[in-house]
Amino acid sequence: MKAIFRVIPTKLEALIEKINQSESDKITCIIVDEFLGLALEVAKKIGVRVVSFSPVAAALYALKLNIPKLIDDGIIDNSGTIMKKQMVQLSPATLAMDSEHFAWASVGDATTRGIVFYAMAINNRTFKLADRIIGNSSNELEASVFTSFLEMLPIGPLLASNRLGKPFQELALGLELTNMPFLWVVRCNLTAETDCAYPKGFRDRIQGRGRLASWAPQQQVLSHPSVACFLSHCGWNSTMEGMSNGVPFVCWPCFGDQFANKSYICDIWKVGLGLEKDENGIIAQGELENKIEQLVTVKGYRERALDLKAKVMNSLKEDGCSDKNFDNLVKWIKDD
Repeated sequence: MKAIFRVIPTKLEALIEKINQSESDKITCIIVDEFLGLALEVAKKIGVRVVSFSPVAAALYALKLNIPKLIDDGIIDNSGTIMKKQMVQLSPATLAMDSEHFAWASVGDATTRGIVFYAMAINNRTFKLADRIIGNSSNELEASVFTSFLEMLPIGPLLASNRLGKPFQELALGLELTNMPFLWVVRCNLTAETDCAYPKGFRDRIQGRGRLASWAPQQQVLSHPSVACFLSHCGWNSTMEGMSNGVPFVCWPCFGDQFANKSYICDIWKVGLGLEKDENGIIAQGELENKIEQLVTVKGYRERALDLKAKVMNSLKEDGCSDKNFDNLVKWIKDD
């Protein structure tokens, strides 16, 4: 990671200057993923306007900007290590987050966590260089964040038109126990000897009811009227796609921003249920069966999901909030 931050600025600057010295169209503005904050310094150095884009929930962006306060409050140390396990709420109306589930604190080993925190600290230093900050979210989803964090313009949702050992087998058996039709996408590279990883006789018992695939067009699948719920790790893109199709969630977060997204789904929007681990740290088959049954039989989840979908998709329609923000951004970029 440190090598990336050392090498990319020089290479990016050389690339832009090379293009701008040619006879082709000139680069006058670049859009930069927030995780590559040093590109903002390059843009300012060579006189190119720059837009910072946040692909995660705005609440996570706000959390990152509050790292200095978290250090001052003794919740984390200067390397991002969690010093106090507690719920953290940046303002009374915003999402409460478990300090142990901060995005950088729930990835990989200690070395990986340190590298991720280092990158976020560098990006904190550069974000103010952005001429505009945009995010893949909407006022309808995170109104409390955008009220207190006025710098970010929501333009979302932006939509495209692995299991090993015991947890894998428990998931398979849980799906089987529901006695409901399902589509299960399992990437081949996530499971060694995939055929052997399934419980004995599983494929035969689910024939005609369950469909296994190594890949599926998620957005198209979620938009199908027969989909009753979405079992997801709660990455932000998957959260946006499920929510934009009015589908309730069964949440199984694993790392990074997934825990905060799960809190949005279950606690704020109330369009999903989280899976709880047993005393052995496993999501048992009965837990999965129970949560899926609740989602599809208890009134309220589907209705709230459809209501949220309507509100969010209205923001993308002409004169909607996200639509206006995007149009204004395009006009600003063209105004050279």
